[in-house]
Amino acid sequence: MRQIVIYPGEDGFWVAECPSLPGCISQGKSKEEAINNIREAIKLYIEALEEDELPIPGEKFEVMTVVV
Repeated sequence: MRQIVIYPGEDGFWVAECPSLPGCISQGKSKEEAINNIREAIKLYIEALEEDELPIPGEKFEVMTVVV
């Protein structure tokens, strides 16, 4: 299980990032597509780490909303 951040990009696509996996970013035309794409990106990212026998980073981010 991984936390993701999703937000609208400047090009009209939705951007999805997994902060605990540096550089693991994807996008989609809709939120649902972006979520499906980041799910696949996370899977492939972890598979690549395992193939290279590298450690898999733990989940380390806490998400909260701040009112200003």
